[in-house]
Amino acid sequence: MTFLLETIRLGLSNLRLRLLRSILTALGIVFGVAAVIIMSSLGEGAKRDALARIEVLGARNIIARSQKPPETQNQQSGQRQAWLSRFGITRADFEVIRENFPDVEAIVPLKEVGGQVLRGAIRKTSQAFGTTPDLPRVANLRMERGRYLAESDMQQRAMVAVIGSEIAKQFFPLEDPVGQTLRIDTRVFTVIGVLAPIGLAGGAGGALIGRDLNLDIHIPLTTARETFGDLVVRGQSGAFQANETQVSEVYIMVRDRETVISASQLLRRIMEVRHPGMPDVNIIVPYELLENARKTQLTYNLVFGAVAGISLLVGGIGIMNIMLASVTERTREIGIRRAIGATRKHILWQFLVETSVLSAIGGLLGVALGVGGSVVVDWLVPRLPSMPLIGQFFQMDAALPTHVTAWSIIISFGVATVTGLVFGIYPALRASQQDPIESLRHD
Repeated sequence: MTFLLETIRLGLSNLRLRLLRSILTALGIVFGVAAVIIMSSLGEGAKRDALARIEVLGARNIIARSQKPPETQNQQSGQRQAWLSRFGITRADFEVIRENFPDVEAIVPLKEVGGQVLRGAIRKTSQAFGTTPDLPRVANLRMERGRYLAESDMQQRAMVAVIGSEIAKQFFPLEDPVGQTLRIDTRVFTVIGVLAPIGLAGGAGGALIGRDLNLDIHIPLTTARETFGDLVVRGQSGAFQANETQVSEVYIMVRDRETVISASQLLRRIMEVRHPGMPDVNIIVPYELLENARKTQLTYNLVFGAVAGISLLVGGIGIMNIMLASVTERTREIGIRRAIGATRKHILWQFLVETSVLSAIGGLLGVALGVGGSVVVDWLVPRLPSMPLIGQFFQMDAALPTHVTAWSIIISFGVATVTGLVFGIYPALRASQQDPIESLRHD
């Protein structure tokens, strides 16, 4: 034990005598470790962000969404047209779905209604849907104020609406929306509740179903069918488009994640049989997207790890080169130590301790730099758009989320220490094999 402590003390003393060179030598390890931690934190942050956005739609959900097939979207260039398009899920399709999924937790339809939403001089293209009281449970929606639709609203075909957070901001900027009214086309609805902001789904997650969920307006499904029918007419600058869709979306919530894939395959087969050669129904399975995100992230981690590993390799080679130069410089010192009784083992351990300490200190500094860099990136990037001069080059919603993981710290520090040790073995062996007589003659 005394020998080991004395060897460590001597190694630290030698490193301190050549402090600047020791620092420069350790930089390769410092930046290598920092690169591992920062890259893994960026990858983990992106993964968590993507998973959170997808999970907002429900990992146990399957979403069938009516979409206009490509052949009905073609327009002649520069020509204004009016046309009627029939596509998507029908009520008969919905009944078939209910019959084939008797054991699921919930099946919730949504029906698009209206061309415009209006209040005073404010008007906006309608994003209103008739639905049932089960939607918040299935779609992970929360109320900010007021209440959601109830069974009594369905039975009474009530003219009530629950609005998204963005609708509340745009139509009721200075007052509480609950109890106020707005119009969907010519029908007046009383607002009974406001949905909590859906920050993730309203952005990239909402893009999965083709809209910002914060702009949704929900009314009772019975009211939607009786008041609006199946025709949705929207006009713009003299042209108009009429779509006839009986069911816009269907949310199916299965009982566990293990049955999501098989249930989605059954739903796809049903739609293929009922809509042969007609790509007017899109099946969205958030769980599949979750798995794809995880697999993609694994690839990113391997690539990031390889790049950072090269940095550590370069750092290790740098340590070996410096230690080899140190052996040459300290040949006479080695000869004197051998002359007064030091064995080859003593010399070997002295140089191994120096390389290990050098790589360990570099690893610790790299961990501090990597963690600090990850925190700075997470904090700084969202603020870049508001900065003078450079802000114009960034989008207002710029973000680069990071998440430092324990495994990246442990692995990077461990690899750094082992790298220094491995690359220090050869110089240590060279030093221990020096001939004492020749070493003493060395100037």
